[in-house]
Amino acid sequence: MRRITLPSGESIPVLGQGTWGWGEDPGRRGDEVAALHAGLELGMTLVDTAEMYADGGAEEVVGEALAGRRDEAFVVSKVRPSQASRSGTIAACERSLERLGTDRIDLYLLHWQGRYPLQDTVAAFQQLVADGKIRYWGVSNFDHLALADLRDVPGSSGLATNQVLYNLSRRGPEYDLLPWCTDHQLPVMAYSPIEQGRILHDATLNDVAAGHSVSPAAAALAWVLRRDSLCTIPKASSPQHVRDNATALEVELTREDLDALDRAFPPPSGPRRLEML
Repeated sequence: MRRITLPSGESIPVLGQGTWGWGEDPGRRGDEVAALHAGLELGMTLVDTAEMYADGGAEEVVGEALAGRRDEAFVVSKVRPSQASRSGTIAACERSLERLGTDRIDLYLLHWQGRYPLQDTVAAFQQLVADGKIRYWGVSNFDHLALADLRDVPGSSGLATNQVLYNLSRRGPEYDLLPWCTDHQLPVMAYSPIEQGRILHDATLNDVAAGHSVSPAAAALAWVLRRDSLCTIPKASSPQHVRDNATALEVELTREDLDALDRAFPPPSGPRRLEML
């Protein structure tokens, strides 16, 4: 498993597991737990969740799946902006810890910027680190201007990552955000790398996938993973889906592949507003 390095010096897998949509249907819970277990066996130990997903239900599934295996995973969760005051962030983290059945979250993110001052949220993150309840903190859905503002906040040197929407059909970050993160040595975590399946019927993507004897999803993941200092967290709802995602690690896209995908999914020619799902 290829890895990227966080500012702390700790490394995490480039390919992890997302849980958006987990915990919504009790009938799928067994498959969700089995999927996470399959990913752990494949080295996909980066596990992303959030208090917002199924109103905490996804965290509960992750907690069940990691029972007795907590040390195998690098767990990411997030605080809602509506909870992100100094005291609210701490309380939200404690609720997430309880649902996850753990004593620490490895990486705790502000899900997106809201009405509370960033200095209050960052102060809460620092307190949570000091108390051993989280190891690192970061943000999600921040454009390069918001990240620049964050650098002026006391304690912001602890920023570990920015998680953003990035895939073949959402290439806006390439124009300004990704270069900014590279310049400031800030790793990026890409969510929804296959656009929730909406890009998988594209003819060019299917042709590229066929050329490498992989699925369109694996080809789309390989395209995201072509970048250094970037990891991604696709959701998989079954062990077979997880195994399919893992084949992306074996794909090395050619210059011809990349040129064809550029024609099908043109890169940005100017700044775009950061998109969210």
